[in-house]
Amino acid sequence: MDEDATAGTHPHPDGRPSREPDADTGAQGRVLAQLVHAPATRLVRPGADPDELARRIRALQRELTRFLMTYQFGIDELLTKVNILREEFEQTHDHSPIEHVRSRLKSMDSLVQKVLRTGCEPTLPAIRENIRDVAGVRITTSFVSDAYWVVRMLSRQPDVEVVEVKDYIAHPKPNGYRSLHVIVRLPVFLSDRTEHVYVELQVRTIAMDFWASIEHQLYYKYDREVPVELLHELEDAARVASELDERMGRLRDELRNLSAPRGG
Repeated sequence: MDEDATAGTHPHPDGRPSREPDADTGAQGRVLAQLVHAPATRLVRPGADPDELARRIRALQRELTRFLMTYQFGIDELLTKVNILREEFEQTHDHSPIEHVRSRLKSMDSLVQKVLRTGCEPTLPAIRENIRDVAGVRITTSFVSDAYWVVRMLSRQPDVEVVEVKDYIAHPKPNGYRSLHVIVRLPVFLSDRTEHVYVELQVRTIAMDFWASIEHQLYYKYDREVPVELLHELEDAARVASELDERMGRLRDELRNLSAPRGG
């Protein structure tokens, strides 16, 4: 999931383009105008019916609301699938691979900033197709193998289409950031149509999530200008977190071997 507060002159740990400091608020306003206000202003013309103008503006507002609402429904659909897996394992196994689940819907401000950063055409159809992290779900697991298991189980479901996978666990970012990033596409059934919605899924261990949380706080505290010595500390902490994940995985495997029934 995007954490725009940490994006700055340094590369973001999630590998996304950084936002320049003091982003051009005038440019943001122009994008927002193209999304919402520009179509309405074209209705203002000599002799225009004020009642018709008001109806059209309300229709534009409803279109934007429905656009964001559809992504929230996409989050709800994915959360339902995740919760079913979680509850199944809690009921039938000695542990659940899923520790925590969080979700977020990108704010309009963040969406406008993303349009500016990526050069996406400022129209709802273009945003729907090209900006694929408007909706986000983050899953935290205890072990690295559980992170891959979650993605594998979700990708096997017939109505979940895996569009893109970025494996920052096997291939960490240069600063040590580790996580699985998966873009999925799934149907949302509305009253008059079916929308296929992109949702960004991030899956990481508790150690990875702890590291990312501290990194986020540091970038926020230092207004994106983190001192070099702290960046080195973060890199070293990422190494320690990776080693912890490996050690805990080995301990779990040892426990499983001890618990396995032995032949007579």
